[in-house]
Amino acid sequence: MKYIADLKEGDSLSDIYLCKYKVQAETRNGKPYFNVILQDKTGTLDAKVWEINSDGIADFDVMDYIYVVGDVSRYQGALQASLRRIKVARDDEYIASDYLPVSPYSIDNMYNDLKAVIETVKNPHLHLLLTSIFIDDERFAELFKTRSAAKTIHHSFVGGLMQHTLAVTRLCKYYTKAYPALNHDLLITAALLHDIGKVREISDFPQNDYTDDGQLLGHIVMGAEMIGEKARKIPDFPPKLLRELQHCILAHHGEYEYGSPKKPAMMEALALNMADNTDAKMETFSEIISGLSTEKKDQWLGYNRLFESNIRKAGDW
Repeated sequence: MKYIADLKEGDSLSDIYLCKYKVQAETRNGKPYFNVILQDKTGTLDAKVWEINSDGIADFDVMDYIYVVGDVSRYQGALQASLRRIKVARDDEYIASDYLPVSPYSIDNMYNDLKAVIETVKNPHLHLLLTSIFIDDERFAELFKTRSAAKTIHHSFVGGLMQHTLAVTRLCKYYTKAYPALNHDLLITAALLHDIGKVREISDFPQNDYTDDGQLLGHIVMGAEMIGEKARKIPDFPPKLLRELQHCILAHHGEYEYGSPKKPAMMEALALNMADNTDAKMETFSEIISGLSTEKKDQWLGYNRLFESNIRKAGDW
């Protein structure tokens, strides 16, 4: 198959892709058409179906794997496909893994790195808590390895949650060396656990969408609850230590307007918030830059709502 990342203006499409999004709209003249987003493991492509009542356009739904025929053009600087034919693919015509975005890092290697970090936590209660969640709970571990860290924005790919968690933990590890007042074991434990609620907040691929629990409660509250459930099964787990750990989780978004139930009240909670925000924004910028076409690499990209600024990539000197 020809992957989306390899498509160029003027290419013809004749392949199978995942239908990530579909909605009917109308032109200014009132003519109906479909807005569609095609996906494979290398990215997504905006597509239009202008003749929705054509005999060549079969019925299809979101999350169907569809065989499409069309042409690739450029609209407002981005590639866009115009689709003339669509039919739903049979199960034996595609390999699902070709259509899921995946972390550039090995899932197994990241998991081994995570287990190595756990061994640096010497507090017996925190070490046992981490082991009970990431190692002893095999079902949770499998979910954590493959889930994304977000529906969109950053790390929205298979393994994204673990990649983000490790990046945040490495930043926190640096903070403990730069600022000795930080409690190493508390901060590293909080970093490893800060987003565990996302295994319940976001569904598995290919949907990668918010669950009912995610919509109603969110990963921060669910994560704090999950930690409490595990800690209460550990004999003599200090209640004060549990409260401090849960506070770090509840405060890791930093501000109420960003969905944080609490604001950081401890140095460790503040450090976690800084590390989480840093990795989320740096990964977001990295993904924007990596998706640029050659002709856009030295251009201003326009106002970005997340960064509240007109953004661009630095030149290659």
